[in-house]
Amino acid sequence: MSTNKTLGEIPVLVESRKSINKLHWQRRAFQLSVMALLVLIPMSGLFRIDPIQGAFVILGRQIWFSDFGIVFGFWVAVACLLAMLYSVMGTVFCGWACPQNTMSEWANRMTHKLLGKRADISLDGSPMQLSAAKNRTLNWIILILLSAGVSALVALIPLFYFYDPILIWKFVSFQYDPGLAPSLHWIYTVFFLVILVDITMIRHFMCRFMCIYKVWQHTFKTRQTLHVAYDDTRSDECAKCNYCVSSCFLAIDPRKTDVYDTCINCGECITACDTLQARKETGKQGLLKFAMGERQGQSFAYFKTNVNDLFSRVSWTFPIFIIGVLLMAWGFWDYERYHLSAYRADTLQADKILDYRISVANKFYEPTRLYVSIEGLEQDAYTLQNDWVDFDTAGRINVKLSIRPDLPKGLHPILVRVKSEDGWEDSFRLQHFSAGSV
Repeated sequence: MSTNKTLGEIPVLVESRKSINKLHWQRRAFQLSVMALLVLIPMSGLFRIDPIQGAFVILGRQIWFSDFGIVFGFWVAVACLLAMLYSVMGTVFCGWACPQNTMSEWANRMTHKLLGKRADISLDGSPMQLSAAKNRTLNWIILILLSAGVSALVALIPLFYFYDPILIWKFVSFQYDPGLAPSLHWIYTVFFLVILVDITMIRHFMCRFMCIYKVWQHTFKTRQTLHVAYDDTRSDECAKCNYCVSSCFLAIDPRKTDVYDTCINCGECITACDTLQARKETGKQGLLKFAMGERQGQSFAYFKTNVNDLFSRVSWTFPIFIIGVLLMAWGFWDYERYHLSAYRADTLQADKILDYRISVANKFYEPTRLYVSIEGLEQDAYTLQNDWVDFDTAGRINVKLSIRPDLPKGLHPILVRVKSEDGWEDSFRLQHFSAGSV
């Protein structure tokens, strides 16, 4: 009894597997959030593309290249933001946010689950090492159906950037709608095949050999950028162990990362090492972790945390980023919902040189009515096709203006004025030359 009582008083510390894999599940949650965000952005109207009008749409507004502040400010802000991200975090986008990498990881998990843990795809011609117990026709059929189903679902995401969700549903359910392009099924098929080939054959070979975007990120990396660091003072604890290497789906050794390598800062090797060390000794951390500073020759206790070199580069990028944001804000503040222009119609077939085209555009995806009037000419000296135009949504409508041919000889200044029901008003000046009556 006394022995049992003594043993019962010994504290037993059990570290949950969830806490060990915290980094892993944080990354999974972030990856899923990015995939959801890719759908929510166009569905919420934050950003999409209007293929009919040929314009970008932000918050229900058509953005033309003439909206200089918004267009230029947006790209300046994005470029600076990416430069700051790459300088500090390196290739973390690839490991935590890249949709292609997310789908490749999912394809790897399904392949290992259905065909065996060593059933990896190799482009060097090496055959897959299939598990004898799992190499069954049913497992292959399930894997093919899952790959095709996920490819079909993901291929819909680009369509959300061009069509409303209602039109996407009509497309999926094979309902006819004049708003859908006749060739949309072929376009969707191309998206489907590209994604299917990617997740069944290419996968992480894209990261290692084909990703141009990753090369761009490498140009901002230094020895101080975020990276996986190895505590070489405890190297005896990982003798004859390559668990971190086997956990890396890019087939690199996380203990020997360099400035320019294929590491994408996913952290799976850190989770693997922490899990193994926790099994050996309760509460003990692994030999790998994220760090900034010199990569070799120092223990965790002496790793540099001073990131002055990083922020010295950010210091000149951040003011430019603020300028870009201010330009965008100014662009939205000065944004005009409507646009007016007028031109001679003599180049149009069957139109006389006396005719003009008044082009009125509504840049909001809302119904509205605009009123058109002519100043500078007597009312009987011209004929206006309509003195008002109705818009059901964003678009452009032309109104024909015909000038009487027997005006007195000389230049006649004409002012085209357009007003809206919400108080907007604009005008456009024309100079009409009349040769007089013959």
